[in-house]
Amino acid sequence: MNVRYVLALLLSISWPWAHPVEATAQGFAGLGSTADGFAIPSRDVQLRFPLDHGAHPDFRIEWWYVTANLQSEAGTKYGVQWTLFRSALAPGTGSGWSDPQIWMGHAGLTTKDRQFVAEKLSRDGVGQAGAIAQPFSAWIDDWEMKGMAKPGADQLDIVSLRATGRDFGYELALSANGPLVLQGEQGYSIKSASAQASFYYSQPFYDVSGSIDADGKTVRVTGKAWLDREWSSQPLASDQTGWEWFSLHLDSGEKVMAFRLRNSQNGYTSVNWISADGTPTPLPPGSLEITPVRTARVGTREIPVAWRVRIPQRRFDVTTAPLNDQAWMATTTPYWEGPIAFKGSAAGRGYLEMTGY
Repeated sequence: MNVRYVLALLLSISWPWAHPVEATAQGFAGLGSTADGFAIPSRDVQLRFPLDHGAHPDFRIEWWYVTANLQSEAGTKYGVQWTLFRSALAPGTGSGWSDPQIWMGHAGLTTKDRQFVAEKLSRDGVGQAGAIAQPFSAWIDDWEMKGMAKPGADQLDIVSLRATGRDFGYELALSANGPLVLQGEQGYSIKSASAQASFYYSQPFYDVSGSIDADGKTVRVTGKAWLDREWSSQPLASDQTGWEWFSLHLDSGEKVMAFRLRNSQNGYTSVNWISADGTPTPLPPGSLEITPVRTARVGTREIPVAWRVRIPQRRFDVTTAPLNDQAWMATTTPYWEGPIAFKGSAAGRGYLEMTGY
């Protein structure tokens, strides 16, 4: 089947990413606050592994999201993003083109001078995309995140990651040196004052080695990576328009996950302080204070690319700086996502995602 016809077919369907929505949060775009017959996260449900590494077709949206801060032997810095989104037109599964599960892949490579972006679309029932829990594999066409762990170990302890796009690609090996981390209340992550929520866990302890290709040159790299896993059906309140999302690797070995979901009253915030041994300490809503300190012109938009991030309860006060101001993911629903460094009361590196700008 002609590729352009398939793309037109997918985009003609009324699904969350069908049209760019500048003021809506990427990933959850168009979901709003109603579940429309889909399953809804509950505090009473305990996450189960390896089962929850796979897909949850009774929920409307889900993702497998890897970001990596990398550097070459010469010290040149890079950022890599690999994301597989699942979006459902209806709960459950089917066969062939009637399957209601739609998949989208995003791949990004950031250098100090360039932002490389690729996007793929597919349907579940034709086998071109999917995610299975054991042996773990999440894929869309030839992009794949594949579990390589030994029997008895968690399926995400060791994974291989690959993607290619126009003028870029990467093949990476990720090895966890810490445990999975449940976000929110034992994996139940609240997203608004009116209690919209998702199931959410992370693997923030990956060491990375491998290679990246950019403009015909192959470079060996090492670094740190972070995997986020999340699924839900109605995570946004009706007045929420986007978010800022920080995943931070502190030089101390600690990790911080922090986000703000914006509304007209500044928004809803969440922080999880993760010790070097993987012990999470979720902080109360309102514990995060973020202030833009520098903006940049990105296409037709003015984007706040550097931030002051404060968590007073932890005496944490840092200023972030992007590797590349132009880390814009020019995908069906566009957003800013790129590697950052930070310094102040602590130092380290991480990733920042901003939507709705």
